[in-house]
Amino acid sequence: MQVQDEKQVGKVFTNITIINNADEIRALDGTIAEEQVRSVTLNNVLVDTGATTLCLPADIIAKLGLRVLKEVDVVTAMGIGTTRIFQDAKLKIGDREGTFECLELPGGKNPLLGVIPLEALGLELDLKNQQLKVLPISPTETYLTI
Repeated sequence: MQVQDEKQVGKVFTNITIINNADEIRALDGTIAEEQVRSVTLNNVLVDTGATTLCLPADIIAKLGLRVLKEVDVVTAMGIGTTRIFQDAKLKIGDREGTFECLELPGGKNPLLGVIPLEALGLELDLKNQQLKVLPISPTETYLTI
């Protein structure tokens, strides 16, 4: 299975869905209705191996209702700056999903998908074909190690 990606020279883009995991847990235990679970689907998100994790603009974080975990110093193209880390962002790419922290992007920039979610979800950048490759996870072959 290949994850759908858009091709541009030297870049890989993919579609992702982000769900507020805390909302999803509350819906599962009946505290809120399933329709109240906040989520967004983003098309053509840049896969950026220079980014550590999932990076989202403030307006998307607000729409998802994610909670602040902490403030941190980060390295950007402009130098060292300060941003916030948010928690409970459940990320879905193709048939893979996992819950991650995300960094708030300054200035409403475009979302970025960094290396931690890629590795955790068993997705690998295939620069030759400009796509994401889904690594195997089966009883005979798996990317997961102990």
